[in-house]
Amino acid sequence: MAILSKLDLIRRVPLFSMLTSSQAEGIANAVSNRRFKRGEIIVEQGKKSETLFILLTGRARVMATDAKGREVILATLQPGDHLGEMSLIDNEPHSATVRAEVQTDTLALGRAEFARCLPENTSMAYAVMRGLVQRLRKADQKIESLALLDVYGRVARALIECAREEKGGVLVVRDKVSRQDIAKMIGASREMVSRVMKDIEDRGFIKTMEDGSIVLLESMSELG
Repeated sequence: MAILSKLDLIRRVPLFSMLTSSQAEGIANAVSNRRFKRGEIIVEQGKKSETLFILLTGRARVMATDAKGREVILATLQPGDHLGEMSLIDNEPHSATVRAEVQTDTLALGRAEFARCLPENTSMAYAVMRGLVQRLRKADQKIESLALLDVYGRVARALIECAREEKGGVLVVRDKVSRQDIAKMIGASREMVSRVMKDIEDRGFIKTMEDGSIVLLESMSELG
């Protein structure tokens, strides 16, 4: 398998998809490759990293912790997603911690290069703004979910968000998501999530396969 150059990698990242050839070459010359081991922190809540990271491979989890040490899972990042731009824009510490769930390869763009790229590349600036808006919309949905849905509805919505559409339009959760993970996503206890998961499986809303994946059946939308 051929080793991809930084320019090849840049062209595969949605954030840079609209750059011209010269702009893409400029970004490629400014980024560096960073690899994070499973469990390693990419950015840490309350600290500054002065870097924009773009995931190339792997998976990372976004978590926030309150003063009492309670954690909430805000999002799961996949290849193509980027992080750290909020801190670069407002020069404030990171609002959440991002930790690699598996070995994760990234491209890293420093503050100076990031600041220089935005005015020169309106398409990149637009992509960053679009990403921020999407995160704001997801945050609004999470707030709405916590305020308006019962635990059944919040569990259903969390599973739907974790699922990926496969052949035939079937939604399947393949990444390992523990009951504790779901509890941190929806603001409930692990015991409550376990009871709800068992109940919705008994009622035919989901099906757990031998490999541990979870298939969401068509009736699942009734809960969320």
